[in-house]
Amino acid sequence: MDSPRWLPLEANPEVMSKFLHCLGMIPTWQFGDVYGLDPELLSMVPRPVCAVLLLFPVTEKYEIFKQEEEEKIKIQGQEVCPDVYFIKQTIGNACGTIGLIHAVANNQEQLEFEPESPLKKFIQQTCKMSPEEKAAFLEKDESIRVTHESSAQEGQTEAPSLDDKVNLHFIAFVNVGGQLYELDGRKPFPIVHGKTTQDTLLEDAIEVCKLFMARDPEEVRFTIVALSRASD
Repeated sequence: MDSPRWLPLEANPEVMSKFLHCLGMIPTWQFGDVYGLDPELLSMVPRPVCAVLLLFPVTEKYEIFKQEEEEKIKIQGQEVCPDVYFIKQTIGNACGTIGLIHAVANNQEQLEFEPESPLKKFIQQTCKMSPEEKAAFLEKDESIRVTHESSAQEGQTEAPSLDDKVNLHFIAFVNVGGQLYELDGRKPFPIVHGKTTQDTLLEDAIEVCKLFMARDPEEVRFTIVALSRASD
């Protein structure tokens, strides 16, 4: 059976914030652009930041690195906190939604939800499942699928067709238990990137984003957005 495919989500903070609000997250936190990597531009990002999303091109160089990274971790091992919420991606083009779920599910204590929030309900129902079981559950979740489809149509660029090959991919960076985690539904497990704090999460995630850019120096298709507390 063919795996399902969704329309790709644009790396547009307004669209992403609206997506979460449609699924019942109260807009006390919202996405904003990260305009550059130097300290002056990072200082313009509202604080605190609870998650960072990176949209990057999946190139041949990246795929080689990804395979090497996976093999290295399987040999050396890594300690992943059991509290990390991680979902595999089995739906084509759903990486934007997977990234949003990773951002929200690993920050539930800071975020607020409507009583009947479909997203909160999904996270609560799946939190004890394996990453693969979560993915299967998402395939059947109509409220998230419908919200994704409408959000994908709302971007500033025309949405591609379902059959178009999209080689851009979203991943999320979050702080769980004082460790920086890279969460990518295409990978078999979370990637631990060392210590972080709520105060330094943005800067620590940016250091990892720089590594992605350094691997493909001729590429310019990188977009970074941060989930920050909305100013009153």
